[in-house]
This record gives sequence, structure tokens and C-alpha cells, in this order.
Amino acid sequence: MIERPFYTVAAASLVLASLTACSSINRTSHDLVEAVTPYRIEIVQGNFVSREQVQALQPGMSREQVRNILGSPLVTSLFHGDRWDYVFSIKRQGVDIERKRLTVYFNGFVLERVEGDEMPSESEFVAQLAGRNRPGKIPKLEADPKDLQRYAPDSSDASSTAGNAPQAPQPAISYPPLEY
Repeated sequence: MIERPFYTVAAASLVLASLTACSSINRTSHDLVEAVTPYRIEIVQGNFVSREQVQALQPGMSREQVRNILGSPLVTSLFHGDRWDYVFSIKRQGVDIERKRLTVYFNGFVLERVEGDEMPSESEFVAQLAGRNRPGKIPKLEADPKDLQRYAPDSSDASSTAGNAPQAPQPAISYPPLEY
């Protein structure tokens, strides 16, 4: 049997322990990184078209009237001159990308038909955006008389400084209106 010196066995044990420790640190740091995610902004791209705008479209409208209601199309093609495409997408953290598409077809200079996804109303869309950014508890912004009493000047301080400092003007009890 071959005898190995103590330092060889100790060095091999130290290397093995280091490699094992590295893998556990790596796993722990990976779990920590996944638990703490940075804020990612909402990315809105394209033309948002509401249900109300789609309902305002009527066959027979001119291109100018359609542009006034929907805005300029996101996509126009030289090969499809009688077609305008309105595409909208929103990417939010923790939610799948939402895509909406609306295609407007013209016959010459007159609106022929409209095809596309069901569009949300403006109020539904705003509620959807505001739903992610709900504020926390709103702090009380008024002071009751008990709170104000804590900051009232002491009568002993007022009598000792009365001769040294000029009197501050008393605050007005009523204020004039902000608008005339």
C-alpha cells in the first residue's frame, strides 16, 4: 500500500471543499438574484385604438376622416395602397405581451371595411394601466388640534424673548380666493 503524505490529502480535501462551496454559493446567489428583480418599465408601442374610435368609423368615410379619428397608421404599404394597419403592443413586468391589431380597408378614397381584434374601451385601458401602479396607504395630511399643540411656542419662551425680538404678524384667519 502506498502511503501519501498528509499535505497531499489535505490539499485534495481543501480543493474538493472549495468546489463544493462554490456551487452552493452560486446556487444561493442565483436564488437571491431571482428573488430581487429590478423594476422594468412598461413599454407601449404603436397606435392605441379604443373601442369608441372603432365604433365611430362608418363605411363611406374619406381617408382624411379616418385619419382624424384613428390617427396616422403605423404601417402603410406601397403594395397595398388601400389598406392601413394600426398595431399596438404593451409589455409589462410579469405579464405576457399584449398585442392588438386593426386593419382599415379602402376602396379608392372611401372606407370599405374594418377588421381586427376587439379593442378595449378607453376607460378599460386606463384602468388596466392604473391597476399595476396602485399607491400604498395614503398618509393623513391634516393635523388635529392635539398635534398642533405639540408645536405651539411655550409661554415662558415668549415672555423672555418679547423684549429682544419684534413680534411676528398674526396669521390671517381667512384667505382670499385663489381665483378672481
